Amino acid sequence: MKKNAIFVFLTLFVFVSSVSSFPTEPKGHLFIIGGGSRPEDMMKKFIDLAHKFQSGKIVVFPMASSVPEEVGPEQAEQFRSFGAHSVAYHILSRDQALDPESIHLLDDAGGVFFSGGVQSRLTDVLNDTPLLARLHILYEQGGVIGGTSAGAAVMSQIMITGDEKKETEEDGAFVTIQADNIVTVKGFGFLQSAIIDQHFVRRKRHNRLISLVLENPEIMGIGIDEVTAIIVSSGQIFEVIGRNNVIVYDASLAQVDTRSLRAISGHNLRMHILKPGDRFHIKMKKVLE
Repeated sequence: MKKNAIFVFLTLFVFVSSVSSFPTEPKGHLFIIGGGSRPEDMMKKFIDLAHKFQSGKIVVFPMASSVPEEVGPEQAEQFRSFGAHSVAYHILSRDQALDPESIHLLDDAGGVFFSGGVQSRLTDVLNDTPLLARLHILYEQGGVIGGTSAGAAVMSQIMITGDEKKETEEDGAFVTIQADNIVTVKGFGFLQSAIIDQHFVRRKRHNRLISLVLENPEIMGIGIDEVTAIIVSSGQIFEVIGRNNVIVYDASLAQVDTRSLRAISGHNLRMHILKPGDRFHIKMKKVLE
C-alpha cells in the first residue's frame, strides 16, 4: 500500500510538472464568485458545467469556514436542491491532504467547490499536497473548479490574505495605495496571470488591489463584487455572470514608480468596469465584443 501511494504521488508530481513546463489550454472551467448570496440561476450554471465531466459529482471543501461542520452539509444540500445528483463534502486536515490516498476523494468528480471564510485556512491545508496536484489535473482534463469569497481568493497564484503590514485601526484598513504593504502568499495557482479579489465594490477594496497590480504590473487585478462571478474558459477568456460588476486593473503598459514606501505612482493604468454578459480575454488583456 505504501509503495502504491508513493507511485501515485510521483505520477501526479510528474504530470503537474509537465503541465507547468509545457502550458496548454485547460479543458475545464474556473467558476469564481465574489461572495454574498448565490442565486439559483448562478449555481445551476456551476452544476451544469460539473455534469459535463465524468459522473458530474460535486465535491465541497468547507475548510475556510470557522464552522466547516455546519457549512459543509449546508452547501451540499444547496447543490442538491438546485439539481445536483451527487454531492459530497470533506473537512480535511493538513495530514489528510498530504496522504497520497486523498486523491481518491476526487474520483469521478465533475466539479469542486470551495466555500467562504478565511482563505489562508484553505492554503494551509492544501498547498503542495497530492490532493491539490490532483485538482489541477481535474481542471486540465475538463472539470470545473469553483469557490466563493475566500474560495475565490485562492484561485490565483498570488493570493491576497486580507492582511496588511502596517499597523492600523480596524476602520483605517487599506486606506492607502502603498508599496510593500499588502500581505500575500502562494495561492492554488489556477490563474497565473491575474490576482483575484472579492466582495470588491461592496467592501471598497480598490486600494489593496491597485497597490498589488502596480507592484506586479505583468499581472492583472480582477475584483469581483458580491452576487457576481466570472467563468473562465480555456484559461484565457472569462464571462461575467450574476448581478453586479467586475473591475479589471491592467498596469502592463503603465509607468510605475514603487520606490517610495509611502506613496507609489502609476501613469496610464487601465481600468475596465464589466457588467454581466461582458467577456474579457485575459491573455490579450482586452474586452471582447
